[in-house]
Amino acid sequence: MKNIFSLLLLAFIIVSCKNNEQKTELETVEVETPEIAYASFGDKIEADNAVDASVMAEKFKAMQVGDSVSSKMVAKVDEVCQAKGCWMRLDLGNDEQVMVKFKDYGFFMPKNIAGKEVIINGKAFVEETPVEELRHFAEDAGKSEEEIAAITEPKRTYSFLADGVLLIEE
Repeated sequence: MKNIFSLLLLAFIIVSCKNNEQKTELETVEVETPEIAYASFGDKIEADNAVDASVMAEKFKAMQVGDSVSSKMVAKVDEVCQAKGCWMRLDLGNDEQVMVKFKDYGFFMPKNIAGKEVIINGKAFVEETPVEELRHFAEDAGKSEEEIAAITEPKRTYSFLADGVLLIEE
C-alpha cells in the first residue's frame, strides 16, 4: 500500500512540475489603425473630445437666445459660402443646421467641401437672425430671387463662432 501511495505521489509531483514548466507564448499581432488626415484652418486644435452633431443639437435646443457655451463638435458640411468661404452650415440631424462663422473673419474654408466632415472648436450660441442677414446668406448660397424674397421673418438660429477647424480629408 505504501508503494502504491508513493507511486501516486511521485506521479502527481511529476505531472505538477510538468504543468508548471509549460510556457504560454503570447503572439503579438500588430493592428494597423489608419491615421486620419486633417487640413487645419484658424487656430491649431486637436481632434480629441469633439461631441457628435446630434449631441450638440440637444444642447442647442436647451439654450435660450443669448446663451453661449464653449464647445468642440464634429459634423458634416451642408453648405459653404460660395462667394469667399466665409461661413458654412453644418448638419445637426433632424433637418436642423448650425451656422458657422469664423473668429475675427480670420480664415475661410474651401468652397467645395459640402458633404465632408469637419471638427470645429469655439463658442456655440443661439441668436435671432434678422431678415436682412438671412437674405444675405441666401444670396451667398446661390438661392434664387424667389427664395430670397420668401424670407420675411427673423429666425431663431443655432450659431457657432469657430476659432479653429479641422477638415477631415479622405
